[in-house]
Amino acid sequence: MAHHVIDLQRRCPTCEGTGLYVGMAERDGFAVQCKACKGAGESTLHVDYDDFDGRLPRQGVFRVLECNPGICAGGTSNFGGMPYADWASGLPFPPGSEMREFTCPAWWYQSANYAKRPDWDECKENMGWSFSKCRCFNNKAACWARWDKEHLND
Repeated sequence: MAHHVIDLQRRCPTCEGTGLYVGMAERDGFAVQCKACKGAGESTLHVDYDDFDGRLPRQGVFRVLECNPGICAGGTSNFGGMPYADWASGLPFPPGSEMREFTCPAWWYQSANYAKRPDWDECKENMGWSFSKCRCFNNKAACWARWDKEHLND
């Protein structure tokens, strides 16, 4: 595996090469000197990388989640997921590997795979609120059963 370092001079992406920044607070012909390039209009892109020769093992991990929708996962609770060895061998996340104890299908699939997020009328009633405030959330097991039935052949 080789290590590489590349430094490229480029037009500053923050000020688009002008050296001046106009944000929401600068109006009527005012600008500020660009902080990113200090007014030069150019910046250095520094890339420091190693060749990719395949995914490396991760020590200390025994369970892998498909995503985390904002819940502190760890300890002995059932957070779903799959064994690290299965994930490392390339197996897909199996049905039931979602954080079903803590989330509903709408909450989980908003992060995991938006295309699978349910478009149920009950979920639409909850628009603009947290998922845990949904009238169905206390009985989320019923929502998961419905989701499983609708996605039996996925």
